[in-house]
Amino acid sequence: MEGPTPISALIHAATMVTAGIFMVTRMSPLFELSDVALSFVLVIGSITALFMGFLGIIQNDIKRVVAYSTLSQLGYMTVALGVSAYPIAVFHLMTHAFFKALLFLGAGSVIMGCHHNQDMRYMGGLRKYMPITWITSLLGSLALIGFPFFSGFYSKDSIIEAVHASHIWGSEFAYFSVMAGVFVTAFYSFRMYFMVFHGAERFDQAPHDPHHGHDDHHNSAKPHESSWVVTLPLILLTIPSVLIGYFTIQPMLYGEWFASVITIDAVKHPAVALLSEEFHGAFAMTIHGLTSLPFMLAMSGVALSWFFYLKRPDIPATIQKSLKPIYTLLENKYYFDKFNEVFFAGGARLLGRGLWKGGDQMLIDGLIVNGSANLVGWFAGVVRKLQSGRIYQYAFGMIFGVVALLSYALYWFNRI
Repeated sequence: MEGPTPISALIHAATMVTAGIFMVTRMSPLFELSDVALSFVLVIGSITALFMGFLGIIQNDIKRVVAYSTLSQLGYMTVALGVSAYPIAVFHLMTHAFFKALLFLGAGSVIMGCHHNQDMRYMGGLRKYMPITWITSLLGSLALIGFPFFSGFYSKDSIIEAVHASHIWGSEFAYFSVMAGVFVTAFYSFRMYFMVFHGAERFDQAPHDPHHGHDDHHNSAKPHESSWVVTLPLILLTIPSVLIGYFTIQPMLYGEWFASVITIDAVKHPAVALLSEEFHGAFAMTIHGLTSLPFMLAMSGVALSWFFYLKRPDIPATIQKSLKPIYTLLENKYYFDKFNEVFFAGGARLLGRGLWKGGDQMLIDGLIVNGSANLVGWFAGVVRKLQSGRIYQYAFGMIFGVVALLSYALYWFNRI
């Protein structure tokens, strides 16, 4: 994540995410005509939701954890689109915008408080130094993992229920992915939370950054809370991150909110209709959520991250060593970047070089431009030999031409 944190909060939490989800939602009349297209969307979303979550587990840069979390949540939205639960996809898009912007800005506050260090391995114990950032980040993380009464719970659980109610091809795999993703999301979210705000203080161990010069004292300086310019937006974003799902689930999912802009074939794709029949209010959904499997999985993820990163930090290091090939695969992002660099970027460069050498230099410059010039030059050289400057040669040529023309004319007259 190279962009400044406010840019990340605007673009990566809401704006950039909006485009694809919004487009597919608005094109719902077309997607409803093809189960194959919906299944394709569903499977792509399922893979994204689970496998991008795995990448979040091994990141040490605080912003990269939040960034891969965004990719994973994008997968959840895409899964909702694949089971024709378009309102739920947009609902999750809306709730996610608040708590993910909160987490990005919280990460920025931590980076500033830690003197521009982004590596979570050199944080720890920031709770007492940054109380506002701590509590807002905790609330944002609870919303992200779908803790009951938080906004993320209503949208994420609705997606899971919609997938469970769907019978479209790929829905079984999608249901497994989103359920496993609940555990993975809780694990990497609270791994970040515990590494940053709890445990032993490790900011004194941060390596010296040569970019800050010799007078930089950020290694030895204590972390500090950010100014009100940073903490006020955190507090303001916390309010919708906690409350907005509770108050908007009924009108957005089961009311007339999207009646004129979304088309769903309720006979072929009844997921939203089935959820509407089972919905008895946000409070009843919350109470039921406290006994559901996603809640148990989320709490398991939180408990495991607490055990690994506060009680037995030696275990993750041991697992990393014993599963080195898998860690390397995740560290290299499944080698997708390398594949893109070699296949797409390298292929584009190869194609461009071929068009330049073969098309531009050989065909256009060599054959068309220079070739036509050489042809004219050769023809001019041949014709020049006829221009001798001797009058008797010209007279002979004229007489020869007249005889040839008369002979040709007599030949045609005789045929007529």
